[in-house]
Amino acid sequence: MRKYSNLDTKSSRAVRVEAATVLPTTAGPAAGPQNQELNGPDLVAPPLKRVSASYLFWITVANFGAGMAMMVPLSYALAVRISELEPGHEEVLGYVTGSAQLVYLVLSPLLGVWSDRLRSPFGRRTPFIVVGSLLGLVAVYFVAITPSLLLIGVGWVIGLLGWATAGQAIQTLLADKVPEEQRGRASALTGMTSQIAPVFGIGIAYAVSSSTVLIFVVPGIVGLVLVLAFVFIKREGSSRDIVRNDTIGVKTLLSSYVFNPRKHPDFGWNWLGRFIFFMGLYFNTTFGTFFYAQRLDIPVKEVAGIVAAIGIIGVVAATGGALVGGFLSDKLGRRKLFTLIGALLFVAGAIVEAFAHSIVPLIVGSVIMQLAIAAFSVVDQAIVFAVLPNRAEAGRYLAVVAFAQKIPSAIAPLIAPLIILIGAVGAEKNYTILYLVGAVFALVGGLIILTKVKSVR
Repeated sequence: MRKYSNLDTKSSRAVRVEAATVLPTTAGPAAGPQNQELNGPDLVAPPLKRVSASYLFWITVANFGAGMAMMVPLSYALAVRISELEPGHEEVLGYVTGSAQLVYLVLSPLLGVWSDRLRSPFGRRTPFIVVGSLLGLVAVYFVAITPSLLLIGVGWVIGLLGWATAGQAIQTLLADKVPEEQRGRASALTGMTSQIAPVFGIGIAYAVSSSTVLIFVVPGIVGLVLVLAFVFIKREGSSRDIVRNDTIGVKTLLSSYVFNPRKHPDFGWNWLGRFIFFMGLYFNTTFGTFFYAQRLDIPVKEVAGIVAAIGIIGVVAATGGALVGGFLSDKLGRRKLFTLIGALLFVAGAIVEAFAHSIVPLIVGSVIMQLAIAAFSVVDQAIVFAVLPNRAEAGRYLAVVAFAQKIPSAIAPLIAPLIILIGAVGAEKNYTILYLVGAVFALVGGLIILTKVKSVR
């Protein structure tokens, strides 16, 4: 029976070595297949050492700020702006958000390689954090004042690119600075703030909801202040002395984000199950603001308070789902069972919301779904660690896993507008079928992991 410890002794040593040094691919005869497979830039980093509690605090604060600034437009402000310019055309929101996600999806590997190789007196990640945040703030202000839907789309492409780049650079700093024995608590802190940030952000937006410009700009300013506080209080240090190889090409870049599913079937099946589950999730979250406005028969601008209240309750449910799912799966030595339970709970919550027309069932359905998402995500992450093809290349393969979530976030908003038009009557969009389709996807994703991943119980 396979042990469920995150890293065995041998693998742990391998990961610690890789965290300290990315080996050159141009080595002589001693370079084995594993080093050749890396085929990446020649980067040498100092050994990892424990970071202080204050460092973890400030990087958590920065993650909170960047997450809030990005999520408020996605979950509320863009819907308000689009409803002002084109009332009754909710599908435009899907096109705007989906297009921006696709652009970032294409550019993120290039930004990652650039960040890895950047020589500057401020470090490798700090310039991306600062420039990304400033770009994001300017872009959301532009979105708030432009009178054109096309320009709103262009502005949000830039805004998402800016804030997402800053957020990704903050996450990469965790890998750069935090050693293995501290990564669990660091991930827990940043993961928790990722859930709390949108709730606080929408609360701030609701407080200034009389002005569309302030809805966009105030969360962005708060986010920028928190990010800059981290950057100046916990300086990254110079990266001018890093060793790098300037011969990396497009082929090498692209090959870093693929894997052979025939050679690693459990990793492949888990990737597919995760992909399908998150497709269902994003079907049922993209149009949340419009959905609540239609079902409660209130203006879109008045939805912020309801979304914030539901979000606060959902954060509590998500925390419980993560803790219960994680601890119980460890105690029982069962992973796949809990991913299925998470998928089934998601189905239950989606069905409740699909047929809800008042506030109480909407809250109940949303809380069940938040519980389900947390339980599924935490336990499936444990499965990911168990089925990684090569733990010495954990960074590479975890990047591949991330695409199982990023791709659905990009394409689901583009497909969802077509679904809500099926059987729609006048201005009333068919959100019932959208939520039911999302439930089916989530269930299929859970069943694939349960039946196809063989090396994990």
